[in-house]
Amino acid sequence: MYLDYYGFKEKPFTITPNPRFIYLSKNHKEVFAHLLYGVQHHAGFIEVTGEVGTGKTTVLRTLLNELDEESYRIALILNPCLSSYELLRTISREYGLHGEESSIADLLEHLNRFLLEQHRQGRTVVLVIDEAQNLDPQVLEQIRLLSNLETETDKLIQIVLVGQPELGKLLEKPELRQLSQRVTVRYHLMPMDFQDTKAYIEHRLTIAGFHRAAVFTEGALKKIFAISGGYPRVINIVCDRALLIGYTEGRRELSTAMIRTAISEIRSNQRSRWGSRTAWAVTAGAGVLLLAAGFYLGSLGQPAQQIPKGLVAISRAVSVDKPAPAEVSPLQGELATTPEKENAIMAFNAVVRPWGVRPVVQYQGTGAPDLELLAGRRQLRLLMVKGTLNDLLRLDSPALLAVSLPGNGGKRYLAVTGLAGNRVTVVPAPAGRATISREELATLWSGQGYLPWRNYKEITDIATPESSGVQVTRLQQLLGAAGLYPGSPTGVFDRQTIVAVEQFQRRCGLPVDGRVGEHTLVLLYQAGAFTVPRLTSKSTGGAPS
Repeated sequence: MYLDYYGFKEKPFTITPNPRFIYLSKNHKEVFAHLLYGVQHHAGFIEVTGEVGTGKTTVLRTLLNELDEESYRIALILNPCLSSYELLRTISREYGLHGEESSIADLLEHLNRFLLEQHRQGRTVVLVIDEAQNLDPQVLEQIRLLSNLETETDKLIQIVLVGQPELGKLLEKPELRQLSQRVTVRYHLMPMDFQDTKAYIEHRLTIAGFHRAAVFTEGALKKIFAISGGYPRVINIVCDRALLIGYTEGRRELSTAMIRTAISEIRSNQRSRWGSRTAWAVTAGAGVLLLAAGFYLGSLGQPAQQIPKGLVAISRAVSVDKPAPAEVSPLQGELATTPEKENAIMAFNAVVRPWGVRPVVQYQGTGAPDLELLAGRRQLRLLMVKGTLNDLLRLDSPALLAVSLPGNGGKRYLAVTGLAGNRVTVVPAPAGRATISREELATLWSGQGYLPWRNYKEITDIATPESSGVQVTRLQQLLGAAGLYPGSPTGVFDRQTIVAVEQFQRRCGLPVDGRVGEHTLVLLYQAGAFTVPRLTSKSTGGAPS
């Protein structure tokens, strides 16, 4: 709204991290130096803690940008709510390891071979785990065992644990003392001081537009610092609202009075949303910011009860200026009543059942399940598909549809297992109905879905002309079964094979590029001699006899 008035190319103050706006305060530079030192000198374990909103993500982005791909191999884990096995599988995928290991011992052996190979090539392997305070103690112990992968003189993997102050308390537990003793670099990130707060605001204004596109008076800057305590996230919320007020009043210079007005409006905004579920969730999240403020003031020798009242209001208004939540349809409301994990398992079991694999009976993870991992354990893969609902249904294959819930309701899934005319069979069945119309389903779908499939012939992506081998022979057999490759397979990915692939892609409405990726393979298996599950039949998956 105010971009044109100030001459901004984009909004200077958002709560979403943007690498273009990275600003390193004195504290950020110091923690960055600790991280870089620990990684470059193979310290083994590095621990970084800080309250919500202090800029830990900013520091991580800076570190990852600093480490070049030629010298470092990096894995970043953003969701640590996993079991030991799931975490190792996720780490392996991040490093591009796609084995079919069935146990933790197999995963460790495969990972160790990878680490030794990287060490021989002179590369440093780095594992960064964000939000590490959410790790289960048993998983942390498994991470400690990773540090045992070493040569006689060096650690093969550098592990960076980043989290809120609870991470430090977690590592103090007696059962984790061995891990805590191995942490050689520790740093607690504090909020910015007044000078850095001023420089931070000026930096973001300049990046978004030009020097002095908007000006905060000295009094306004002091008020912003007082209300935010130096926390970047809260600074962004206050400054964004202040710019809006300046726009409505036709003023480029933002005064102390305008900051007070911004704070008052944010308080009012929060109060008006108090009765909604979304506002309750925002307020709950604000509690974390209040803890951060208490920690900051406590570090200055001030009692926690002296937290500025304005900070309480600002912290509660994390979602300020966002559009009002969209209306929830009855079907979405019904899906929202089922917990995310329970819904995902129910839909997953329904969509893989036609493949004749075992269902998920008991899932030990605490967070949303990794569906790709669950499929892999059953020798299946998940193909992501996007487009219109008609495009997806035209594939005639059971699919898992992601359903987005407005507000903070998270994500739910619907398994599409049958199609007859305009009626679609879905699980879970809304309102006890086994089928719903295409139109109803279209209103629920987020536009992203997943197709389970099996790579019967273990054909990987073949894209290089003149490549040869048994996988090309298998591909030519599939093309022959589809009526597009005459004669006997040669095992060479020649021009005739490329033409056959392009003809098949054209027939199926796929992008015609001659590459044999997952989309092409899925449809080749359907067109060939393999009996695969369909939406319009009751066939079960299996290889031809």
